[in-house]
Amino acid sequence: MKTFTIRDFRTRPRAVREALAKESKALLTVSGRPVAVLLPVNAETYDQTLDVVGRAQALQVLNQIRQRAAATGRNRIGMREIDAEIDAARREVAPRKRRARRA
Repeated sequence: MKTFTIRDFRTRPRAVREALAKESKALLTVSGRPVAVLLPVNAETYDQTLDVVGRAQALQVLNQIRQRAAATGRNRIGMREIDAEIDAARREVAPRKRRARRA
């Protein structure tokens, strides 16, 4: 994968476009740190590319949630404990809803 600095992106946009056409993706950096992945798109592939990127982001978030659950031990709780948590949360919210309807 080709790497471009933010300065390259600003001063040589044509080189970036050409590299994307050849490489299919490029990394954008600022002060040596990655900040973005660039993907080539056109009018025909724009929606499909956004859909794929959205799915990849969702998988990334799911992976982070799983890592946090493992780090805190929440990945070992059973369905009974999960159901109990949900019931407790619903009981906590229900009185507030009743008060709001009376007002």
